[in-house]
Amino acid sequence: MRYQVTERDTARAVGSGDVSVLATPRLIAWMEAETVLAAASLIGPEQTTVGTAVRIDHVKATAVGDAVNVTARLTGDAQSRRLTFAVTALDEGGQRVGGGEIDRVVVDRARFLGSLQSGSTAQ
Repeated sequence: MRYQVTERDTARAVGSGDVSVLATPRLIAWMEAETVLAAASLIGPEQTTVGTAVRIDHVKATAVGDAVNVTARLTGDAQSRRLTFAVTALDEGGQRVGGGEIDRVVVDRARFLGSLQSGSTAQ
């Protein structure tokens, strides 16, 4: 998906730095959003996925107004409860902005949310 960098997406705005370029936390959020979309076709209607690990590098600054194309591709077993995605972010010129891996775990939505009410996060 294509994301346009706005002032709200900058390191200054999210508190991760003091410059007005794409913030690493925002880049990670966009990457996670892509893994959620990619996982949606792999799970049942009563299921969801939750993020469990992020291994990302952010190697190129991106200015306000520029666009970033983010993709997520499943690299592991689609039938597994643990899903690993390769994520990549490229600028409009095709240069790598960042990438890495994000892990998600498939959970039963109601059971997961119920576990929060009982004070644990058992999956």
